[in-house]
Amino acid sequence: MAQAVLIVDDDPTQQRILQELIRRFGYEPYTVQGGQEALDFLAGAKGKEVGLMILDLVMPDVDGMQVLDYLGAHRKDLPVIVQTSHGSIETVVKAMRAGADDFVVKPVNPERLKVSIQNLLKVNALTEEVKRLNARASGQLTFDSLIAESPAMSAVARLGRRAAASNIPILIEGESGVGKEMIARAIQGESDRRGKPFVTVNCGAIPENLVESILFGHEKGAFTGAVQKHIGKFQEADGGTLFLDEVGELPADIQVKLLRAIQEGEIDPVGARKPVKVNIRLISATNRNLIDMVKRGTFREDLYYRLNVFPINVPPLRERLEDIPPLVEHFIVRFAAEEGRKIRGISPTALNMLQSYSWPGNVRQLENAVFRAIVLCEGDTLEVNDFPQIAPQVGGYAARIPPAPAPARAPAPSPTAPLQGPAAAGDPAAGSSDQIAGAGVPLGIPAVTSGGHIRKLEEVEADMIRLAMQRYRGQMSEVARKLGIGRSTLYRKIRDLGLEAKM
Repeated sequence: MAQAVLIVDDDPTQQRILQELIRRFGYEPYTVQGGQEALDFLAGAKGKEVGLMILDLVMPDVDGMQVLDYLGAHRKDLPVIVQTSHGSIETVVKAMRAGADDFVVKPVNPERLKVSIQNLLKVNALTEEVKRLNARASGQLTFDSLIAESPAMSAVARLGRRAAASNIPILIEGESGVGKEMIARAIQGESDRRGKPFVTVNCGAIPENLVESILFGHEKGAFTGAVQKHIGKFQEADGGTLFLDEVGELPADIQVKLLRAIQEGEIDPVGARKPVKVNIRLISATNRNLIDMVKRGTFREDLYYRLNVFPINVPPLRERLEDIPPLVEHFIVRFAAEEGRKIRGISPTALNMLQSYSWPGNVRQLENAVFRAIVLCEGDTLEVNDFPQIAPQVGGYAARIPPAPAPARAPAPSPTAPLQGPAAAGDPAAGSSDQIAGAGVPLGIPAVTSGGHIRKLEEVEADMIRLAMQRYRGQMSEVARKLGIGRSTLYRKIRDLGLEAKM
């Protein structure tokens, strides 16, 4: 889904020019006639789609400066490019002070406008990503910060907001990679524990003999190796939220202690003489069917009902395809910035392919697929070929990996030029590779003879040294450096291979 650009100009001719340019740049143009229409559009249903505004300063009724004043109070995050036919320093300075991010002078230079739009959209996207990361790190992430536009995720957000209003234990269920931890963080950010500690424990990644110590802590000398007191994750999360990921992986003896900690609001550190009171918000998550585990006797039934007071099921990505375009756009901006690549988007064909795939690894798999595509992409737009692991699994799509470029062919030697090197020595394989004109040194050194047999290693090595000697005009220090060997080793090989007489 292309980003939307709102064009605000009362000149129909200028509108049409900008509209065509915006489409050519790969964005979706919206046009309005004046300042008041722009304010009405932003307040309407499509206002949230607008990612950038191109604003004329001189308009009847509500002019550009008044629109900038409104944006400063209501949409500070919206990048604005002002356009003026005057181009005076005073006009530009006034607009920039009012909140404009860049300016162009009429008539608009297309390349100048394109670069400005791309830069502002990239900076704005990165700014939003930084805000999201800061909110996550400070425990203030909310559901509005999540990239989730599908009806299924809207239902999850509604449940999460209701749960956040109380201290009720929550169990988040869903397949691996759907974003259960992000939902837990958003619940914390919407609750009265916002900004307090958010402590994550992956129950499946802790060695069984250390689970109790990591969760509940231990006293100095409680066991061999306990050289100092250690507070557990429960005490780290005191006053905030404890997120137990993959809670179904907990050993049976720890399940008993976890049940008591939830019921009594206190824990027993290993080796402690008395329990310790803790005040936490408990959120658990699992990708397993806990009911089946209860039936098999591998998970305590009483603990299950203690954890599953307020269940929230996060649907897999294949059941919320509407989330794929904004997620892809988010990952493109993030990874393009990290990798220093100028990738501005994804082609409609490639996006349709991604929406047709089942995504067994969910959002995590999509994230990795986009990362790989960013690295593979040779243009400024992700194409089907940039997803070679996904395309073959989707009917109607096939990624074609371009073959490696063939080595450049040099002109054939002149018939009158004397042959040198292997050809002069009667080497049967020498004629099978391209020759440097007048030198007889192979550009692509053959690995097999004309009869299809593997050549001897010393023959290939001799050809390589000949090529390097010819390429670097006999400068032995340079030849040795390019071959990755010392000068004395190079001289020895020349002598052992009998190249002195043939060069």
